[in-house]
Amino acid sequence: MFDIVYQNSDFLVINKHPNVSVHKDDGETSLLMEVARCPKVELTSDNQLYLVHRLDKMTSGILLLAKHQRAASELSQLFAQRLVSKFYLAIGVKKPKKKQGLISGDMARSRRSSWKLLPSQENPAKTQFFSLAGEHGQRLFLCKPHTGKTHQIRVALNSIGSSILGDEIYTPSSKADRGYLHAYALMFDWQGESHQFVCDPSQYSNLGEHWHSSAVKQAISQWQQPEQLPWPSIK
Repeated sequence: MFDIVYQNSDFLVINKHPNVSVHKDDGETSLLMEVARCPKVELTSDNQLYLVHRLDKMTSGILLLAKHQRAASELSQLFAQRLVSKFYLAIGVKKPKKKQGLISGDMARSRRSSWKLLPSQENPAKTQFFSLAGEHGQRLFLCKPHTGKTHQIRVALNSIGSSILGDEIYTPSSKADRGYLHAYALMFDWQGESHQFVCDPSQYSNLGEHWHSSAVKQAISQWQQPEQLPWPSIK
């Protein structure tokens, strides 16, 4: 269900496994309750954990949990003020319309549980990305979202013609052991200290078989320090 990546007296960083809901689904145990029960987790006097941000059920990777109410409030503010740098990895089913750049547009509800990207720019979702060739015509993406919209990366990659492998909503014809979106890195300043966490899915045996292809591993090896890549400035 999860792996512990890091913890201190204020927060805990875990690697959430794919197909695990952040919230309690019907018949499922709350992820926060499961993490709190882990003997390796050192709880504070609050004796509970607080959700600071969210990941889709299919998305694996770095999830930040606060250990007390004050930390939860202050960390949530960092996300709200866009003072947290986030990077995601995704495997797309085919070559995209463009290999790198910015995807920007308003998002609107579409059919069923899906969203779509609009050409308007009133309150746009903004996602920068680089990409490299994957196996069998697939494409590996490194995405840097500058906003935090629902399904943002899934919709962004779908809009450039390379929807995510195994995504049951946006790529229903694609059959895979999971939806291939992974919260790869998280960076922020806390109490005067810079924190950065990187979780390479190719280093885990239970995050999906497609992370272990030679092309994907080679691509990830070029992105070990995602914040140092030449990301163009955007407004």
